[in-house]
Amino acid sequence: MKNPAPLLVDFSHLLEDDDPEGPVIDLACGAGQNGLFLAALGVPVILADRSSKALAAAQKSAKERKIEARFWEVDLETGDNPLDPDHYRGILVFRYLHRPLIPHIRRSIRKGGILIYETFTSEQSRYGKPHNPAYLLQPGELAGWFADWEIIHSFEGILEGPRRAMAQTVCRKPGR
Repeated sequence: MKNPAPLLVDFSHLLEDDDPEGPVIDLACGAGQNGLFLAALGVPVILADRSSKALAAAQKSAKERKIEARFWEVDLETGDNPLDPDHYRGILVFRYLHRPLIPHIRRSIRKGGILIYETFTSEQSRYGKPHNPAYLLQPGELAGWFADWEIIHSFEGILEGPRRAMAQTVCRKPGR
């Protein structure tokens, strides 16, 4: 299994307490390394992906490591909002972008909850996949979606190992 994203490792402490209550959901979790990292810390986690194969790999890894987590096979791009409002203490999104989901992400995090989001920017096509503009953030786009939240961390630029163009935000929903 791959290591969890460094951004998550650096900010996981924000999700470890019970304020606010509720689970953390790892959207488009793939093999689950990020959600399982949190679950191993004792955080209640739901790993969500549309790939039954990816979820099966995540479940196998959880079982081998004796980690408790919930798994949810869901297509986040059907047009229906599958996320319950005001339900999650946190949402993780790594290397995934579906713009119509953003308002639902905003509504689904409880007041005081945390969003950790990292995905590719339009500069990524210089370094590799993805190339499709639908999956690449424009400059300032991610930061703009959550500008009215408490920004804990924000980055947009080039990361190394491997070289990639990324935008990151770690923010808290106001109103706690």
